[in-house]
Amino acid sequence: MVKKGKILIVSLYVDDLIYTGNDKQMMEEFKSSMKKKFAMTDLGKMKYFLGVEVNQTQQGIFINQQKYASEILTRFGMQDCNTVCTPIVLGCKLVKDENGKPADATSYKQMIGCLMYLLETRPDLTYSVCLAARYMDKPTEMHVIAVKRIMRYLKGTMSYGILYKSTDGENVTLVGWTDSDYARDYDDRKSTSGYVFSIGTSAISWSSKKQPIVTLSTTEAEFIAAASSACQGIWLRNVLKQLRQEQVTCTTIYCDNSSSIKLSKNPVMHGRSKHIDVRYHFLRDLNNDGVIELNQFRTSKQIAYIMTKALKVDTFCKLREGLGICDSSLLN
Repeated sequence: MVKKGKILIVSLYVDDLIYTGNDKQMMEEFKSSMKKKFAMTDLGKMKYFLGVEVNQTQQGIFINQQKYASEILTRFGMQDCNTVCTPIVLGCKLVKDENGKPADATSYKQMIGCLMYLLETRPDLTYSVCLAARYMDKPTEMHVIAVKRIMRYLKGTMSYGILYKSTDGENVTLVGWTDSDYARDYDDRKSTSGYVFSIGTSAISWSSKKQPIVTLSTTEAEFIAAASSACQGIWLRNVLKQLRQEQVTCTTIYCDNSSSIKLSKNPVMHGRSKHIDVRYHFLRDLNNDGVIELNQFRTSKQIAYIMTKALKVDTFCKLREGLGICDSSLLN
């Protein structure tokens, strides 16, 4: 589901904002050939697709799921709830809570499932929803309260979505950010990996996921997160190549951990990292081949921060804006 959403976003962006000249002619030829083989009707520019609302203006393409968000709130009786500024409380410590009051697991899973589909256009909800999703097996009242807070945040931001600004074929460079939150899962002490990739000023791909292994240091956690983001970076480069927007130069991924960057470049440190699973060390090969490059970036401007931890209101709003998320009421 997530991958389909990413392809949709990239295709929309490239099709309507980047293709010019012969590329537009190619698209017309493609549509004509499809009409000859299948019963098809050209409905013009996309406006609605699988719950995703698409508004194409002179400013660019704006996608959101306002109608779907309203349906979620109504379905779970949250349509008249009070609003909050962030989807998760700063310092929130969700655990399995074996002694807590059990909640309805079926209803909890339904809420999580509905919110998961909303992540197609709301990357600002990714961390909080994916965190709550870890406790679908035996949810308690504590977990339900956390999910209801997400819906309270959603109530106040239903009209928010991602704006892909018009670029006239310029600034089609793929850029990534990667981050991790070391040993923040209090049940098994595994870390959380997060990444964001953008073209222009808006995110086209994002993720927040618990790492599969227990790491022994912040450097190791950041290195594993960077390797995971590199995999996504390679996939996106291939997608853009198929869309005739090949990335000639290496893709830069920003990381705020200098030790991880050195580990990806300096072969002298190999002996200190033999305990790290071999599958993560391909990042060095990508760096040596000039495909992916890790660069230092200030923590205060690390967009992937929003994918790995609860934040203060001002920091959260700043990073949310960095994802390209805005209110539909601000569009012309």
